[in-house]
Amino acid sequence: MKRLLIFPILCALISVPLLAQNVSEQQMIQTMSSAAAEIRTIQCSFRQTRHVKMLKEEQVSLGRMFCRQPDKLLWEYTSPRKETISTEGEAWKGAMARMIMKLVAGKALTDSRAFQVTAMEMPTEYVATLVPQRKDLKRIYTQLVLHFDVRQATVTQVEMYEKSGDRTVIELYDIRVNED
Repeated sequence: MKRLLIFPILCALISVPLLAQNVSEQQMIQTMSSAAAEIRTIQCSFRQTRHVKMLKEEQVSLGRMFCRQPDKLLWEYTSPRKETISTEGEAWKGAMARMIMKLVAGKALTDSRAFQVTAMEMPTEYVATLVPQRKDLKRIYTQLVLHFDVRQATVTQVEMYEKSGDRTVIELYDIRVNED
Protein backbone atom coordinates (compact mmCIF):
# COMPACT_ATOMS: atom_id res chain seq x y z
CA MET A 1 0.00 0.00 0.00
CA LYS A 2 2.83 2.43 0.82
CA ARG A 3 4.22 1.71 -2.65
CA LEU A 4 0.99 3.05 -4.10
CA LEU A 5 1.08 6.16 -1.91
CA ILE A 6 4.52 7.09 -3.21
CA PHE A 7 3.70 7.59 -6.87
CA PRO A 8 0.90 10.18 -6.48
CA ILE A 9 3.30 12.64 -4.99
CA LEU A 10 6.03 11.82 -7.45
CA CYS A 11 3.79 12.27 -10.48
CA ALA A 12 2.50 15.51 -9.14
CA LEU A 13 5.94 16.97 -9.04
CA ILE A 14 8.22 15.42 -11.63
CA SER A 15 6.56 17.35 -14.38
CA VAL A 16 7.51 20.75 -12.99
CA PRO A 17 10.28 22.28 -15.09
CA LEU A 18 12.05 25.41 -13.94
CA LEU A 19 12.26 28.38 -16.25
CA ALA A 20 14.25 30.91 -14.28
CA GLN A 21 17.22 31.16 -11.97
CA ASN A 22 18.12 33.59 -9.18
CA VAL A 23 14.56 34.30 -8.20
CA SER A 24 12.82 34.62 -4.85
CA GLU A 25 11.31 31.56 -3.23
CA GLN A 26 7.76 32.63 -4.10
CA GLN A 27 8.72 33.40 -7.71
CA MET A 28 10.41 30.00 -8.01
CA ILE A 29 7.32 28.19 -6.70
CA GLN A 30 5.03 30.14 -9.05
CA THR A 31 7.32 29.51 -12.02
CA MET A 32 7.38 25.76 -11.32
CA SER A 33 3.62 25.62 -10.96
CA SER A 34 2.97 27.63 -14.14
CA ALA A 35 5.41 25.53 -16.14
CA ALA A 36 3.69 22.33 -15.00
CA ALA A 37 0.42 23.61 -16.41
CA GLU A 38 2.07 23.71 -19.87
CA ILE A 39 2.93 20.01 -19.85
CA ARG A 40 0.78 17.82 -22.10
CA THR A 41 2.79 14.59 -21.76
CA ILE A 42 5.68 13.29 -19.72
CA GLN A 43 7.55 9.98 -19.81
CA CYS A 44 10.48 8.77 -17.75
CA SER A 45 12.22 5.79 -16.24
CA PHE A 46 12.78 5.62 -12.51
CA ARG A 47 14.74 3.86 -9.79
CA GLN A 48 12.92 3.73 -6.47
CA THR A 49 14.96 2.90 -3.37
CA ARG A 50 13.19 2.24 -0.06
CA HIS A 51 15.19 2.54 3.13
CA VAL A 52 13.23 0.67 5.80
CA LYS A 53 14.48 0.98 9.38
CA MET A 54 13.65 -2.62 10.23
CA LEU A 55 15.50 -4.08 7.24
CA LYS A 56 19.24 -4.17 6.67
CA GLU A 57 19.05 -4.07 2.89
CA GLU A 58 17.37 -1.38 0.86
CA GLN A 59 14.56 -2.35 -1.50
CA VAL A 60 15.11 -1.28 -5.10
CA SER A 61 12.42 -1.14 -7.79
CA LEU A 62 12.73 -0.01 -11.40
CA GLY A 63 10.00 1.18 -13.69
CA ARG A 64 8.47 3.66 -16.12
CA MET A 65 5.89 6.41 -15.89
CA PHE A 66 3.72 7.81 -18.68
CA CYS A 67 1.32 10.70 -18.19
CA ARG A 68 -0.94 12.50 -20.67
CA GLN A 69 -3.08 15.44 -19.59
CA PRO A 70 -5.86 15.70 -18.69
CA ASP A 71 -6.61 12.16 -17.49
CA LYS A 72 -4.22 9.39 -18.56
CA LEU A 73 -1.60 7.93 -16.24
CA LEU A 74 0.44 4.72 -16.28
CA TRP A 75 2.90 3.97 -13.45
CA GLU A 76 4.64 0.70 -14.21
CA TYR A 77 7.06 -1.21 -12.00
CA THR A 78 9.23 -3.50 -14.14
CA SER A 79 11.59 -4.93 -11.51
CA PRO A 80 11.83 -6.82 -9.20
CA ARG A 81 8.18 -7.63 -9.89
CA LYS A 82 5.77 -6.23 -12.42
CA GLU A 83 2.92 -4.06 -11.23
CA THR A 84 0.91 -1.44 -13.07
CA ILE A 85 -1.21 1.40 -11.76
CA SER A 86 -3.28 3.45 -14.17
CA THR A 87 -6.36 5.62 -14.59
CA GLU A 88 -8.04 2.54 -16.01
CA GLY A 89 -8.64 -0.74 -14.22
CA GLU A 90 -9.53 -1.37 -10.59
CA ALA A 91 -11.73 1.34 -9.11
CA TRP A 92 -9.42 2.26 -6.20
CA LYS A 93 -6.39 2.46 -8.48
CA GLY A 94 -8.33 4.60 -10.94
CA ALA A 95 -9.41 6.97 -8.18
CA MET A 96 -5.83 7.32 -6.99
CA ALA A 97 -4.59 7.90 -10.52
CA ARG A 98 -7.23 10.59 -11.11
CA MET A 99 -6.07 12.35 -7.96
CA ILE A 100 -2.51 12.22 -9.30
CA MET A 101 -3.62 13.79 -12.55
CA LYS A 102 -4.95 16.79 -10.64
CA LEU A 103 -1.60 17.11 -8.92
CA VAL A 104 0.35 16.81 -12.18
CA ALA A 105 -1.41 19.96 -13.36
CA GLY A 106 0.90 21.87 -10.99
CA LYS A 107 -1.44 22.57 -8.11
CA ALA A 108 0.64 20.79 -5.42
CA LEU A 109 3.18 23.58 -5.08
CA THR A 110 0.57 26.31 -4.64
CA ASP A 111 -2.09 24.40 -2.71
CA SER A 112 -1.47 25.58 0.85
CA ARG A 113 -4.18 23.22 2.15
CA ALA A 114 -2.12 20.20 1.00
CA PHE A 115 1.49 21.36 1.53
CA GLN A 116 3.58 24.08 3.11
CA VAL A 117 6.29 24.67 0.50
CA THR A 118 9.74 26.18 0.82
CA ALA A 119 12.32 26.36 -1.96
CA MET A 120 15.98 27.24 -2.19
CA GLU A 121 18.56 27.60 -4.90
CA MET A 122 21.69 25.45 -4.75
CA PRO A 123 24.69 25.63 -7.13
CA THR A 124 23.39 23.04 -9.61
CA GLU A 125 19.80 22.49 -8.53
CA TYR A 126 16.71 23.88 -6.89
CA VAL A 127 15.40 22.08 -3.83
CA ALA A 128 11.74 22.31 -2.82
CA THR A 129 10.60 20.96 0.53
CA LEU A 130 6.93 20.14 0.94
CA VAL A 131 5.51 19.60 4.43
CA PRO A 132 2.10 17.90 4.38
CA GLN A 133 -0.82 19.86 5.81
CA ARG A 134 -3.68 17.44 5.05
CA LYS A 135 -4.40 14.75 7.64
CA ASP A 136 -4.19 11.87 5.16
CA LEU A 137 -0.70 12.91 4.04
CA LYS A 138 0.47 13.85 7.55
CA ARG A 139 -0.32 10.35 8.79
CA ILE A 140 2.38 8.96 6.49
CA TYR A 141 4.88 11.68 5.53
CA THR A 142 6.85 14.23 7.52
CA GLN A 143 8.23 15.91 4.40
CA LEU A 144 8.91 15.51 0.69
CA VAL A 145 12.06 16.92 -0.89
CA LEU A 146 12.22 17.57 -4.63
CA HIS A 147 15.45 18.11 -6.53
CA PHE A 148 15.20 20.14 -9.76
CA ASP A 149 18.22 19.96 -12.06
CA VAL A 150 18.90 23.47 -13.37
CA ARG A 151 20.47 22.27 -16.64
CA GLN A 152 17.69 19.78 -17.45
CA ALA A 153 14.99 22.09 -16.09
CA THR A 154 13.12 19.18 -14.53
CA VAL A 155 12.79 17.17 -11.34
CA THR A 156 15.42 14.46 -11.15
CA GLN A 157 14.94 13.15 -7.62
CA VAL A 158 12.21 12.92 -4.99
CA GLU A 159 12.84 12.03 -1.35
CA MET A 160 9.90 11.01 0.84
CA TYR A 161 10.38 10.91 4.60
CA GLU A 162 7.82 8.90 6.53
CA LYS A 163 6.68 9.25 10.14
CA SER A 164 7.93 5.70 10.75
CA GLY A 165 11.50 6.80 10.00
CA ASP A 166 11.49 5.02 6.63
CA ARG A 167 12.58 6.91 3.53
CA THR A 168 11.98 6.46 -0.20
CA VAL A 169 14.19 8.03 -2.87
CA ILE A 170 13.02 8.07 -6.48
CA GLU A 171 15.59 8.97 -9.11
CA LEU A 172 14.22 9.94 -12.52
CA TYR A 173 16.05 9.60 -15.79
CA ASP A 174 15.39 9.55 -19.55
CA ILE A 175 12.79 12.25 -18.96
CA ARG A 176 10.86 13.33 -22.04
CA VAL A 177 8.28 16.12 -21.97
CA ASN A 178 5.64 16.94 -24.60
CA GLU A 179 6.78 14.32 -27.11
CA ASP A 180 3.45 13.47 -28.66
